[in-house]
Amino acid sequence: MNKLFTAAVAAILLGTAPVLAQTTEILNVSYDISRELFDAVNAKFVPSYKASANADVKVNQSHAGSSKQAGLILEGLEADVVTFNQVIDVDTLAKGEFVTADWKSKFANNASPFYSLPAFLVREGNPKGIKDWSDLARDDVKIIFPNPKTSGNGRYTYLAARAWATEAFAGDEVKIEEYLKKVFSNVPVFETGGRAATTTFVENKIGDVLITFEAEVLGTIKQLGDDQYDAVIPSVSLLAEFPVAVVDKVVDKRGTREIATAYLNYLYSPEGQDIAGALFHRVHEASAVEKYKAQFPEVRLVTVEDVFGGWDKIKADHFAEGGLLDKVFVNQ
Repeated sequence: MNKLFTAAVAAILLGTAPVLAQTTEILNVSYDISRELFDAVNAKFVPSYKASANADVKVNQSHAGSSKQAGLILEGLEADVVTFNQVIDVDTLAKGEFVTADWKSKFANNASPFYSLPAFLVREGNPKGIKDWSDLARDDVKIIFPNPKTSGNGRYTYLAARAWATEAFAGDEVKIEEYLKKVFSNVPVFETGGRAATTTFVENKIGDVLITFEAEVLGTIKQLGDDQYDAVIPSVSLLAEFPVAVVDKVVDKRGTREIATAYLNYLYSPEGQDIAGALFHRVHEASAVEKYKAQFPEVRLVTVEDVFGGWDKIKADHFAEGGLLDKVFVNQ
């Protein structure tokens, strides 16, 4: 008996005893209204990764306005992956050498596994009769959308409104700016992110219309009921891509590149696309597109490349200090 006990102790001291598997944690830093999406993704990804790689992983989440999140990463927030809603926010990380300059080529569809568009959420019955972008400049309409200075969601709203106005006013910059100034002046409060804007509209009952991503509009109606809110899809809107990237500087330091890459690849898998479609994101995978197509109305989408010449030009012309956004952001 003593010999057996001594042998067991020796085995432990020599390191031959079995070692419990360690759980690797990664951090997904994401935009403000993606909480429900990635809660659902993580619940399915963790067992899927366990089955394929025989390793335990835990995915932690951080949510705020996309542009704010990019700034936090530059300041030291150790994100293994980013799932943003604005290309220029990933480009900001590339310029800071946190991700590679060719990040768009690392995953399909310009590293955007799903997409959406700015749409309108109005109160049941649409009492103000809001149908299109033109209605946002009316004196009797109060609008809620997040601050374009801190939120990718808010930037898409500004760009979509400007895209409509560019067509409606045949490129007349004076009329375009006059329209946008009126739209901005109709916003009683600018929240820093998309979910805070939804809370202001839904819980605080402020505003006649919330402008946010279609996925948030349809998700809010599903959660709170179509007896309280209606969706309005404008005549034209802007393609809103949701870019993803592995944060190279962090994963190389932490040794998490393989898991981080697997996580983002999962978003493109049939299971990942089904999750996104079920939560009202427009997807690319054929079977998910077919399964969820009935929930998405037809809409004419324009792109930032077609209307504005691409994100680099947008950043220089619109979002730089003293740019076109500042000219119309009268109540910032």
